[in-house]
Amino acid sequence: MQVEKSRDRRTMKCLVVLQICAAVVTMLLISTFYLTMYPSNKGKKHTPSTNIVPSNPIQKDNIAILYAIDPIGHSFCFRDGQYGEEITDWTVFNRCSDLDFNSYYAGNFTVGIEGGRVGTIIDLGSRGDLEKKYKYQETVGHGQGYASIHRTNKTLLILDNYQSHTFQAMDESAALFQDASSSTTVAAKLDHVYALRITDRYDGKFERIVKMLVIAYHPNESVTIRWEVLP
Repeated sequence: MQVEKSRDRRTMKCLVVLQICAAVVTMLLISTFYLTMYPSNKGKKHTPSTNIVPSNPIQKDNIAILYAIDPIGHSFCFRDGQYGEEITDWTVFNRCSDLDFNSYYAGNFTVGIEGGRVGTIIDLGSRGDLEKKYKYQETVGHGQGYASIHRTNKTLLILDNYQSHTFQAMDESAALFQDASSSTTVAAKLDHVYALRITDRYDGKFERIVKMLVIAYHPNESVTIRWEVLP
């Protein structure tokens, strides 16, 4: 009897130990689950959906700085948003120069400067000039006029009424879309809006139309532009 009681006690102790071990293992598994899975889910919870597409997509972050004395950064390519020249084998080569700053004429933008390309660039005036001329109402920040400029066939359009979201034709359209025969240059001015058009003598299908806004300007040093290619 004494032996059986002793054996029962040992059995009970073993069972208790096993239960304690099982509980500890279960707690460890639960802790590991929350430590590995919860932060991941929490991060996913606050991540914006990448499937949301705006109804009217626009180009973002199209800001470029052109430098007057930089061998690469004085020209710009609107095709890929990079500088127009490159250094290879210790030599400067042109690769795609749609726009030049300061090299041909001090303080000026020049277009139609490579190969068979010809171009026209027009100073549309300051944002205030455009507001007065076309009599639309601006909002805080004075960016509605620039943002609204787009094209339909051979006509540039600009804001007419902000509330009704209507647009009006720009008088400068005829000058922009006339046939060009050479390069064109115009002075760079702070807060001025520009429209430019580049075509090719040997490729009748090529056309690149861009609007620009000068957002910073340091004469003889650099100019910063916000730009957008108009389809």
